Amino acid sequence: MALTLASRRTTRRLAADAGLLVAAVAFVLPLAWVVLSSLDPHADLRVKAPDGLTLGNFRAILDQDVTFTPLLNSLILCGGGTALTVVCAALAAYPLSRFRSRLNRPFLLTVLFATSLPITAVMVPVYALFVRVNLIDTLQGTILFFAASQLPFAIWLMKNFMDGVPKELEEAAWTDGASALQSLVRIVLPLMGPGVAVVTVFSFVMMWGNFFVPFMLLLSPDQMPASVSINEFFGNRGMVAYGQLAAFSIVYSTPVVLLYVLIARRLGGGFALGGAVKG
Repeated sequence: MALTLASRRTTRRLAADAGLLVAAVAFVLPLAWVVLSSLDPHADLRVKAPDGLTLGNFRAILDQDVTFTPLLNSLILCGGGTALTVVCAALAAYPLSRFRSRLNRPFLLTVLFATSLPITAVMVPVYALFVRVNLIDTLQGTILFFAASQLPFAIWLMKNFMDGVPKELEEAAWTDGASALQSLVRIVLPLMGPGVAVVTVFSFVMMWGNFFVPFMLLLSPDQMPASVSINEFFGNRGMVAYGQLAAFSIVYSTPVVLLYVLIARRLGGGFALGGAVKG
């Protein structure tokens, strides 16, 4: 009986390991194609060893109009949108976390509903609105829409993290004369560093890979971000510069990877604050 139970556990473990291996291969193969194709002078859709190592694909894309200007536009759009999202989410989540009201739950449910709206369903009225208020084909208008589209889920995340900061710490600051805004900036946000980091990374990544919004709201080629300009590598009648596309993908992914590396330590943090309110 014990032997049968042990064999069943072994079978389940092997099945789980096989499933994880299949999932890992599914993730690794596209990455392997990008890396190998970026160094291959004759790259195609197959995952194969390069016919000969070359940096010609990178030299071809490292151009002002092809890469540097779109990347700068992406950094302006996503950086500005992320900063606006984090600030607004913190200001909105603070009263929801700290003050009890009968309107809290309906407001949160409304915010949750807003996260389920497909972006394509709101683009037509948004486009018409932007035309009327002269925000079409402007970076600031796209930044505002980026922030608005990410704000609902960011508020939910920020509130959940903010609930983990003991209110007693703020009450001590209020006793010393601090205002609610001062306690938020000087006490709550520093203590919920991992939460701010999560919201920042999530918002930036979602904006960085967004193709549809800037494609609809921006018209000038010199304002297009990299998420839109990558479409230029797909030529007519199925002709695609696969090597240059792979090289551009590596360069395009670098800012996101650097952002994660810079704040990875904060992502692993926690709210070990239980002892801070004792005594």
